[in-house]
Amino acid sequence: MEFVTLNNGLKMPKLGFGVWLVPDDEAEIAVKKAIEVGYRSIDTAMTYENEEGVGRGIAASGVPREELFITTKLWNSDQGYESTLKAFETSLEKLGLDYVDLYLIHWPMPKEDKYVESYKALEKLYHDGKVKAIGVCNFHIEHLQRLLDECEVVPVLNQVECHPYLQQAELKAFCREHDIYVEAWSPLMNGKDVLNDTVIQEIANAHGKTPAQVILRWHLQYDNIVIPKSVTPSRIEENFDVFDFELSEQDMKKIAGINRNHRNGPEPNDFYIK
Repeated sequence: MEFVTLNNGLKMPKLGFGVWLVPDDEAEIAVKKAIEVGYRSIDTAMTYENEEGVGRGIAASGVPREELFITTKLWNSDQGYESTLKAFETSLEKLGLDYVDLYLIHWPMPKEDKYVESYKALEKLYHDGKVKAIGVCNFHIEHLQRLLDECEVVPVLNQVECHPYLQQAELKAFCREHDIYVEAWSPLMNGKDVLNDTVIQEIANAHGKTPAQVILRWHLQYDNIVIPKSVTPSRIEENFDVFDFELSEQDMKKIAGINRNHRNGPEPNDFYIK
């Protein structure tokens, strides 16, 4: 495993396991399997409706809590200072944990303009020791800048859609300048076009790896934290098997050249589902 040191000194695995769209009962099995394979970072969210299953998988793994890094997220309908604090306690209870390592605001919803007060609630949770780190998801540069201007604690990371067709260079540069990591969701573009890209396939063939493994390795060398998701045991193992090879500088340049700024998921400024 490779680790990063977040801006508050906390160490976080660079490769984690995501459970978006995984039903509660399946989440328990998948999380237990992922931990058996070697994952130590698990990423869930209130809106995934599988925090209880994730908690059961963690408990069933037998791995000491202090060896795991657990992330969950505040959903849009719970934004606001007091409602954020209440939502966090609900997530904690569902997970069956005493604390989470990382708590994130899931979407900025700037037209509602509650993300600053919501983040201030995250700061309270952080200062109270209920979370070890706080951050955000799907924030554009202007949203991050408001937090930097109006809040005290710099987010440790910004979890955003990122893959070879949406490389987020401008956002990454801003985050790097402020010691904020980028964490990639949909790192394989949900298994869509990028896995069939001829550049990716040529690199995969040269290394004797799958296209998915090449893309995950690209994320690691691009200095992203990355959280692939799968419920298939063989895929869970495959996605973890990315530490025994390295992409060359030429490989990285080739992948840089296929960026299309193509967003597969929602535009954060327009996403208002509650």
